[in-house]
Amino acid sequence: MQQARNVAADLGVRIESLRFLLRDRDGKYGPAFNAVFQAEDMEVLLSAPRAPRMNAHCERVTGTIRREALDHVLVMNEAHARHVLADFQRHYNTHRPHRSRNQLPPDAQDQPATVHDLGSRRLLRTRVLGGTLNEYRYAA
Repeated sequence: MQQARNVAADLGVRIESLRFLLRDRDGKYGPAFNAVFQAEDMEVLLSAPRAPRMNAHCERVTGTIRREALDHVLVMNEAHARHVLADFQRHYNTHRPHRSRNQLPPDAQDQPATVHDLGSRRLLRTRVLGGTLNEYRYAA
């Protein structure tokens, strides 16, 4: 409980902008721990039960977002952050290849047609997030 108080004190006035605390179901977090954050009008959310790898999946996605988007963009305010994250979400789901899906993006159903004569096709580039990311496709 003392560590929760220390975190709340360290956050100072910034704690007012926080709405949620996401934590796992470890027994070391008792009702007193939750009470510290609930007193600050924060909702305490628990991770899924019996899902020990849930945190690893969340950290993997968070790391990908940071490495591929947020580390290259200076975010000015919440509206800008929402815009950047929405652009990255569209890129991530519609264009970015995923190893677990055989190099397909999540929204793709099947592999694109193989192009054999590359000299006759024009490659188009679309800049995402001001050129931080690039998407390539063949012209129709």
